[in-house]
Amino acid sequence: MLNKRVLNMLDTLNSLELQQKESDQYLEEMPAKAINHELSKKTRVKVLNNYFFKNKDIYISKHNRFAPYPTHSHTFLEINYMLKGRAEQVVNGKALTLNKGDLLLLDVGAEHSIKSLGKNDLLVNILFRNSNINIDLLKDLRRSRSVLYDFLLRSSVKSSQQQNFLVFRTAKNKKIAQIMNEIIDEYFLKREFSDTVIKAYLQVLITNLVRDYRVLDNQPQSKSRKLIIEILDEIDKQYMDINLDKLAAKHNYNKNYLSNLFKKEVGEPFSAVVLKKRLTQANILITSTELPISQIIQAVGISNYSYFYKKYYNFYHKLPLEQRKANNQLY
Repeated sequence: MLNKRVLNMLDTLNSLELQQKESDQYLEEMPAKAINHELSKKTRVKVLNNYFFKNKDIYISKHNRFAPYPTHSHTFLEINYMLKGRAEQVVNGKALTLNKGDLLLLDVGAEHSIKSLGKNDLLVNILFRNSNINIDLLKDLRRSRSVLYDFLLRSSVKSSQQQNFLVFRTAKNKKIAQIMNEIIDEYFLKREFSDTVIKAYLQVLITNLVRDYRVLDNQPQSKSRKLIIEILDEIDKQYMDINLDKLAAKHNYNKNYLSNLFKKEVGEPFSAVVLKKRLTQANILITSTELPISQIIQAVGISNYSYFYKKYYNFYHKLPLEQRKANNQLY
């Protein structure tokens, strides 16, 4: 649970909230130096710059209540975390509601506004300026481990074009709540080495969010699409020994028909998708374990060593041992 002293501090109305409660109107809280005036003119919405960070990489604050916050964007990554209550926002023109425990990740350039929060609503903002972390990186991390996720994500992006925000419905995820509480406590209690601890927690947070994120399939659920989604899920789970003959027999389809249907729906041949899955799983084992490469090749379901080395190099532009060495040098 959140430290009682921190919770009480966040619950207590600050001077700006008292004024907004009295007037029911938004009062500008940002100094002129915190606004990128050149970008603001181009986009016609307020664009916040890196003013908040000063000598830090992370800035955390509560969102002031009792007045609607106008549309704005920023030049950094932002997390909105609903500590309690609810918040209605419009992100890139799309209305959404955050309930207790939900988390909204906004990439650079995402535009959003926030409707007035009540006394029992607490929205926490976490800003971090690490330009190496962005929405596309998070998608790539997740899609590299799941061919089904990759398929659904590409379908989603086709329908919604560029998506520079993600909503995580984490109300039932106790681990996410625990990590968020630790981050908030560390920041406001100003403990020794808190900045270092918060950075470590953020890495754990991002990893858990990516691992648990689900893409909603908003495309029409035709019979063929349902079948392909089921097959992609089977590839994710049974990539070691899956093949088209078994799938055709299981789903009672002609092998050639199923092969053509798969390519039409997914955009790649069945064999290419299975190979991609095996190579990414091999990469995980190569970079996270010291298992012999020969053992890893067998573990992912490939019997021809020369074939594996050739395909792995084409995919990652490094040989397995080179990849392992390069990864080890990062840590």
